[in-house]
Amino acid sequence: MAPTPEAHHHRSSSKINHKPFKSRHATKGSIKEFAKGKIDRHEKGSRRTPHQQVMSKLDRKNQAKQIRQIKHQHNVKATSVFAGQNGAPRIVAVVPLCDDGDTSHAIRNLNRSVGIDEPPAEGPFRVRVDRFAQNLLYVSTGTDVLAATDACRVADFVLLLLSAEQEADEEGEHLIRAIEGQGVSNVLTMVQGLDSIQPVKRQPTTVASLKSYINHFFPNQDKVSSLDSERECANVIRSLCTTTPKGVVWREDRSWMLVEEIDWPESPNTLPDRREVVLTGVIRGRGLKANRLLQVGDLGHFQIDKIVDATLPTARKRKAHEMSMEVESGAVKSILQTPDGDQDDMEELAPFSEPMGDDQDVDASEAPLESKGVLLDDHHYFSDDEVNQMPSLPKKLPKGTSSYQAAWFLGDVSDSYSEDDQEPVDEEGDLAMDDPFLPQDGPAATILPGPTEATPSEYPAETEAFADTPLADEDLNEYRSSRKTSAGEDLEFPDEIELHPNVLARERLTRYRGLRSLKTSTWDTSYDKPHEPEDYDRLLRIPDYRAARTSVVNDALAGGVLPGTRVSVHVRNVPSHFQHQDRGRPLTAVALLKHEQKRTVVHATISLPNSCPSPLPSKCELLVQIGSRRFVVNPQFSQSGNTPNDVHKYLRFLHPGQTAIASFIVPVTWGSIPVLYFALTSASPILTATGTTLPPSPSRVLTKRVILTGHPYKIHKKLVTVRYMFFNTQDVDYFKALRLFTKRGRQGFIKESLGTHGYFKAVFDGRISPMDAVGISLYKRVWPRSARAWRPGESEKERKESEGEVVMKNNDM
Repeated sequence: MAPTPEAHHHRSSSKINHKPFKSRHATKGSIKEFAKGKIDRHEKGSRRTPHQQVMSKLDRKNQAKQIRQIKHQHNVKATSVFAGQNGAPRIVAVVPLCDDGDTSHAIRNLNRSVGIDEPPAEGPFRVRVDRFAQNLLYVSTGTDVLAATDACRVADFVLLLLSAEQEADEEGEHLIRAIEGQGVSNVLTMVQGLDSIQPVKRQPTTVASLKSYINHFFPNQDKVSSLDSERECANVIRSLCTTTPKGVVWREDRSWMLVEEIDWPESPNTLPDRREVVLTGVIRGRGLKANRLLQVGDLGHFQIDKIVDATLPTARKRKAHEMSMEVESGAVKSILQTPDGDQDDMEELAPFSEPMGDDQDVDASEAPLESKGVLLDDHHYFSDDEVNQMPSLPKKLPKGTSSYQAAWFLGDVSDSYSEDDQEPVDEEGDLAMDDPFLPQDGPAATILPGPTEATPSEYPAETEAFADTPLADEDLNEYRSSRKTSAGEDLEFPDEIELHPNVLARERLTRYRGLRSLKTSTWDTSYDKPHEPEDYDRLLRIPDYRAARTSVVNDALAGGVLPGTRVSVHVRNVPSHFQHQDRGRPLTAVALLKHEQKRTVVHATISLPNSCPSPLPSKCELLVQIGSRRFVVNPQFSQSGNTPNDVHKYLRFLHPGQTAIASFIVPVTWGSIPVLYFALTSASPILTATGTTLPPSPSRVLTKRVILTGHPYKIHKKLVTVRYMFFNTQDVDYFKALRLFTKRGRQGFIKESLGTHGYFKAVFDGRISPMDAVGISLYKRVWPRSARAWRPGESEKERKESEGEVVMKNNDM
């Protein structure tokens, strides 16, 4: 058999690309990236020699090695604070989620698994785990939500205790949501009493059910350990001693510590009713500076007098009596840092400056009504200067007639007039109604037929006299009861108000103004000066928030006493009655960043869950936790979002499932900080909503909207007679410049007043339904209210005094 001829082919090395600048199968995106100068790490379609492929593999190995080294350096830096005999202890918060949870029993079982038989003490309990050369500091909390949040705020690990016999109730769920809402580090879950579940084959089912429950809040939990198993307890201790805590972002920007000891020494240089307090603990986070203020739990913020070294003695081969003699000898401890002239003061407001000249504020009670018409955007329309400049009805004039020539025509001129040049106008000055029905016009049956020869016109002609009959209270009450059955139905009838017939609308709504557009119209703040709250000009104003925050955070990066150092912080001018308060909750100390003691208008998001049984009214009293501080506030709710004019609509109610912006006056907190909203009850605060802080701004305008509604009394094409909106002619003339709207989307304007009982003619851009409602929108600026710091142990007299001061500041808001 003859051999089969092989196909001829050229060698690949002999191929020449005549146009190397052209790329095959290249997309526009890849061409654009190549033009920017970026180098693709993995070149597609390029031929490489075996030597080049080997080098590429070495490059990949080198890159993986570098990434591994960077991660190792990061872990070593994060855990270096725990290294050594006197290293910082790993803080473990033990939180029971059920009523039968026993934190002491849990800590005892954990310690026994690594050979520690020391019984747990009350308060923070510190142990040394020699097996892993680490220190652990247990903080036990009950089911109190505030105590649990205080402990978990500074904890490296949160140990949640579940019960094998009792399910977590609603209080336990609120506790988990509060811990999760404020930010949490590493979370571990254990179950108590698992051996009591019989038969034994039911125990895996119970553990699986508890794991499913905890994964609903913390999806990363892959195991629920048992406290009854010594092996699983030892594994939990291993995790506590070897895992790198991930921390909390907002917490790591500050210096903080868990107070292990508190002392009230006698000092002759303190003020009356003031004492010096010594707080002992290990510094964590950033370096602690003596110039910054220190927030001590819920007691308030105070100035630091000095920072003294309090390092524990190293446990060498010394006898116990020698160590006790060394402590009793009173060796002088070194002072690590003292404040200088740059120490932050305690002033919360800017210094008061007396206004001069035209800057003096006008008292709200003395502000006269300077105009006959309502303020629309930035102008008073239909004032005394413009009464004689009202536009007249359109005339039928020849094309090309100037305004000067038109003054010489007393009536309509049909000479050289074409019907095709202009739209037909009826005798009322209204456009013809030949256009078809639209969806917003309502059902066609509700539109009354036009006039015929047999029936008179439904709308009175110009020659007919308007029947100016007095209002009947029964008819008004029947109409309003059909429109609104309850004042709490804010979802169905938002912002609608009802005026009594004997109340003058121009006096009742004298502070309100009109806006063509809530998002784009200019808001003139000069009209708000007479009603501005006291000390509003003294609040902190931050023109460039991002640059200011970066500068403050960078200032805290360097300097101060290093983290991991055990110190005694001497705090001065602390009220002496704090000494007798109950210390059932863990005490924390957080150093404030620069300017964080100064008050400003803080805005924070607030999300009300769907499980909330009722809407949350604006200005209701809430306990707000922002970072490490708590305040009692009366927040003003407003719509979220950014607008060009920084004007936002005020919300009377926050309904379940909605998200809004809460505004109140409290000290500034730099960064995006989680916010918890609690409802104050007689027993314990209940978590109501959660949120996050936004950049503070006193210039954010909160506008309360009111809607005055009327009823279409008579309808003639686009011309409508409206009643029940006003009850006198002067009110109609005062609000004549405002735009009218209907619930179905029609828009119009007030044409003229009829009679003396508030009836008026209105012209709309289309037919309206008799079942429709006519309304106008008015807006007034509202001001955020001042908050007071929450003091859990203050007396009733002190609480009323602090509330009285806040009420005096909020009288004008």
